[in-house]
Amino acid sequence: MKKIFALFLMIPLFFACSEDVMDEINEDQNNATSMDARNMLPDLTLKSAFESTATDLAWYATVYIEHNAGTWNQSHQADQRVGQTAASILNNSWNSLYDVMNISKTIIEQTDPQTGSEPSNLHARAVAQILLAYNLAIATDFWGEIPYAEAFQGFENLQPAYQNQSEIYPIIQQLLDDGIAAMTNATTIHAGKDYIYGNAADNQAAWIKAAWSLKARYHLRLSNVDNAAYTKALTAAANGFESADDAMMVGGFVVDLPGANPWGEFWYYREHLSVSTTIFDMMVERNDTLRMANYFNSTDPADIAPIGEAEQTQGGYAQSLYTSGWDAFETPIVMFSYHELKFIEAEAKFETGAADWQETLEEAVEAAFEFHNAEIGDYFANEVEPRLTAGNELEEIITQKYIAFFDREAIEAYNDYRRTGFPEMQNPNNATVGFVNRAPFPVSEVSSNSANVPAIDIFTDKVWWAGGSENL
Repeated sequence: MKKIFALFLMIPLFFACSEDVMDEINEDQNNATSMDARNMLPDLTLKSAFESTATDLAWYATVYIEHNAGTWNQSHQADQRVGQTAASILNNSWNSLYDVMNISKTIIEQTDPQTGSEPSNLHARAVAQILLAYNLAIATDFWGEIPYAEAFQGFENLQPAYQNQSEIYPIIQQLLDDGIAAMTNATTIHAGKDYIYGNAADNQAAWIKAAWSLKARYHLRLSNVDNAAYTKALTAAANGFESADDAMMVGGFVVDLPGANPWGEFWYYREHLSVSTTIFDMMVERNDTLRMANYFNSTDPADIAPIGEAEQTQGGYAQSLYTSGWDAFETPIVMFSYHELKFIEAEAKFETGAADWQETLEEAVEAAFEFHNAEIGDYFANEVEPRLTAGNELEEIITQKYIAFFDREAIEAYNDYRRTGFPEMQNPNNATVGFVNRAPFPVSEVSSNSANVPAIDIFTDKVWWAGGSENL
């Protein structure tokens, strides 16, 4: 009996061992449930550029801001202000942004100095903090109130509360401060995993300059709601980009599919956009012929799409050389250019009464010409300075910035217009239907988190930093 009893005692132990072994056998070793933070950097850096900066949000922004007229399908509807309240139009962009931010949050948790599994991986931590701030800003700038503190919890909280934009912007600045501190102290650099600054001579210094430049951008964004915004922007800009070599961009695209710039792919597959009369007429008025030759595939006024009134056609009007044709396939994604930082400095110096603001503006315009491979010549003296008369200074600063942003920097042009009201938009549908001040909340939120989604009118309700009211 004792032997039989002992045998029965061994049976559960045998099965327990067998289950452990079976668990190991059934586990997909090639589909890990966790990943080193450094190995998440390629996904984070590429998605922040490709999905957040250079797809649907930019394509709608370029129509709203009238760099381009929408001349086919969804873009034509945007130009006509048809269907812009639909919860479906930017649903994918919302989901992509939160996916990218979730990657950032995962890296930040893994590299937490107290509780993370990789407490010394400060380089990955810094990149994640900086890009979380970058993507968070894009989200709140388009939608205003968004979930943050209760987001990124998966099944633990499928209905996160929303937060006002005034709560989100301090978080953005804190993330950038934390990123600067972490990057300053990083000892191991994963440049080979970084699609943004992987080729920089000094990856660490490049990210620090980018973070300071972003701080300047987001301080300037609050110029209507923070009396110290311009001073803060100048302080941050002083530590930012020093030349065009420091710009925050993703390149390496090729004349092939797949592998092309997303704007080039959008042209190839959709051909939705055409050069708008708004920017065309603005440049003609300023005799900006050298950049026009580099911007547009035709400078014949008859080929330019009348904003808000263009016929629906694919290829029937002039198109941007940066986003159409085979050469466009190789153009980099611009996340933050050197000329943008110089324009930020110029505006901030003007608003704070700095004596050298015109010199800085000239540097900004010259940097923009260089970026677009054009010689500035006497353009500033002949076309810009005469327009800097009393009361018109800010309008010309923003107008020059708007021209410089064609059309790969449409998101920032859209933000500047909502913040300043410059330059004047020409789409007649703005008067009859309304300017699109913000994005409609996505169907993924309306359907599953409706109790928390704010009720807004995209044509009348502005986001907080553009003069709107908080909705929570």
